[in-house]
Amino acid sequence: MISIPKSEYARRRKALMAQMEPNSIAILPAAPMYIRNRDVEHVYRQDSDFQYLTGFPEPEAVMALIPGREHGEYVLFCRERDPERELWDGLRAGQDGAISKFGADDAFPIGDIDDILPGLIEGRERVYYAIGFNQEFDHRLMEWVKHIRAKARQGATPPNEFVALDHLLHDMRLYKSAAEVKVMKEAAEISARAHVRAMQASRAGLYEYHLEAELDYEFRKGGAKMPAYGSI
Repeated sequence: MISIPKSEYARRRKALMAQMEPNSIAILPAAPMYIRNRDVEHVYRQDSDFQYLTGFPEPEAVMALIPGREHGEYVLFCRERDPERELWDGLRAGQDGAISKFGADDAFPIGDIDDILPGLIEGRERVYYAIGFNQEFDHRLMEWVKHIRAKARQGATPPNEFVALDHLLHDMRLYKSAAEVKVMKEAAEISARAHVRAMQASRAGLYEYHLEAELDYEFRKGGAKMPAYGSI
């Protein structure tokens, strides 16, 4: 399966930062994990906007873009390596992988975000963020801003404006690059083969889940992780 190169994600981040006002920060959390039952989780799918900018496939991650930051404009908070958990949940990139494999300029453990991200927000006039899509993270972000405001007498400067990040991103995502078109064409070819397979397998007496299994087999055989939407 063709993948998007690391350089493409870097180009997207630069294009977004070029549209941001001076002295601003963009913040975007990864999609949360959802529990199916007890300690079993639903199959994870990354937030589309987060995937578009980072290519980072893991949960419990937050991206910050800070144009002009001296120590690097792209900061990624993510899980630390944990050999024991990775036996169960799969490999983690960790901070080193976030930098070497996913192009982050700086990477910190997600557990340190309350100590680090408020300091990155402080002094910025605008925060680019999509409010309303992740209520738990909305609350955390507002608490960080309130904490900065509480230190105003000590010289702390809180942001004075929130800008809808999703509006900028969704305009960008309307226009597909050559790399994206290649991925879309390959996905269409896999989908076509899967539909042909399902039609060839169709006969009286089968249930819908039998045909769904044929579709899923061809999807996975072609290198796709999952269907874009549930099979009907």
